[in-house]
Amino acid sequence: MSAFAIRLLSPDTWPAFAALAEAHNGVWGGCWCMGFHAKGPGWGVSAGMNRDEKKALVSEGRAHAALVFEDAACVGWCQYGPPAELPRIKNRRAYLAGDPVPADWRITCFFVGRTHRGRGVASAALDGALDAIAEAGGGQVEAFPEDTDGRKVSGAFLFNGALGMFEARGFARIRPLGKHKWLVARTLAPARARAAR
Repeated sequence: MSAFAIRLLSPDTWPAFAALAEAHNGVWGGCWCMGFHAKGPGWGVSAGMNRDEKKALVSEGRAHAALVFEDAACVGWCQYGPPAELPRIKNRRAYLAGDPVPADWRITCFFVGRTHRGRGVASAALDGALDAIAEAGGGQVEAFPEDTDGRKVSGAFLFNGALGMFEARGFARIRPLGKHKWLVARTLAPARARAAR
């Protein structure tokens, strides 16, 4: 396995993020990782508008992701942020039907370049996101992974991540949100508190 480095999405890392997205047709039909942000004017209109909106959010500090680098190339990422930054989620009706999790942070999606799937990029991205959340003060983190036990699922469609990957990092199942989707959560200590132990 290659050694990966984590860098956070920012105006400085935008070119590498954009290069990976552009190499994959803007990701999932031109989403540009905007699908969990509030709907903007580009929603359902064009990939170019989604790209411009994402770039604007990044420049304003309102889009967060842990980017995985191999050498100078971004090969994948994990998107995270406060729920207000990422208000749109799949299975919303099921999510709202149960007891709420008072989340401070939300992990919404992963993307891994097609040539790097199956090499641990998503795991590295999740670790990077959790480290960034801890550095930002920690708190309750929620996510919506898919249970893949006993099922063969293409990594290209695991945009919410695999349940086992989250459970291996201390996330607990809260309740199912669909046939294979789960709401999971974990309380993450601030980085300073973790370092003091």
